[in-house]
Amino acid sequence: MPAEWAPQSAVMLTWPHPGTDWFSQMDQVEPVFLAIARAVLRFEHLVVSCEHVFRAQKLEQELNQWAREQNLPGRAHCVAAPSNDTWARDHGPLAVTTEDGTRLLDFRFNAWGGKFPWEKDNALNQHLATGGCFGDTPLETVDFVLEGGSIESDGKGTIMVTSECLLTPTRNPDYDRAAIEALLGETIGARRVLWLNHGYLAGDDTDSHIDTLARFCSPDHICYVRCGDPNDEHYPALKAMEEELRQFHQADGSPYRLTPLPWPDPVLDEDGERLPATYANFLVINGAVLVPTYDVPQDDDALTTLRALFPDREIIPVACRPLVEQHGSLHCVTMQLPQGVVDL
Repeated sequence: MPAEWAPQSAVMLTWPHPGTDWFSQMDQVEPVFLAIARAVLRFEHLVVSCEHVFRAQKLEQELNQWAREQNLPGRAHCVAAPSNDTWARDHGPLAVTTEDGTRLLDFRFNAWGGKFPWEKDNALNQHLATGGCFGDTPLETVDFVLEGGSIESDGKGTIMVTSECLLTPTRNPDYDRAAIEALLGETIGARRVLWLNHGYLAGDDTDSHIDTLARFCSPDHICYVRCGDPNDEHYPALKAMEEELRQFHQADGSPYRLTPLPWPDPVLDEDGERLPATYANFLVINGAVLVPTYDVPQDDDALTTLRALFPDREIIPVACRPLVEQHGSLHCVTMQLPQGVVDL
């Protein structure tokens, strides 16, 4: 499974519509998706699914006209396809590189263990393939529940996951840790699986997805969320996670370089409930890193930290306060597609 920083052809988005939980927040959330789309088009193509055919046609026309006016390399391909929600990271296809070329794997999606409706999202990749979004790249169905946000690849055969997510019985009740490792080896080429047994974000619906907690920045470098306030409810779990990360070793036995990410001030919904705002939910694309910001004082520190982690890429902030209202962020609504998959 390629690392996220490997060359990409496109980023996939599933556009919000009034039939999703965004129905009362469309005016706030669509500008966020538009900002992500325009940032991506500066560097690569975009594949967008929309619930309604007229929205898909209009959006494709608007995005491509803007890209041409800006003389950008990217183009948008928008198709009509039903969806329950917008979390492309988790219902999108997972790419693997083989001797015969790239393949896309269509794992089962059940809305993080049946928490929400999911049938349309589970069928979405087949709709996109039928609509020509993936070119000649084959799409292979895998009878196993796996979300893209739950796995993190270094591109060299090491996969990082959390036990709280992958071992949740509402996903794959017949699989224990050994069986999951074997399946990840067979499907995405995992030679090693690093399991984090701690990690927690208030308001998280995913059972501790790895992409909200710890990310590879390079094969020997991991960044992670760290809470420095002993009075914060997150402190015990994230302190234990930090100790686990310090015990991880690379395939050659050497320790990883570790960089903590800033801990944002609490971001609350209108009822005063804490939302899972995290700077680990960034997206790496060709030539850039899109970084979620939440209108809190730590945003600038997060951008500075990411610039040091990815010195050869442009760091682009994206205001994601509306996204986190539905308990996800920037990485959660995107899925990258490798070089050669999309050619517009």
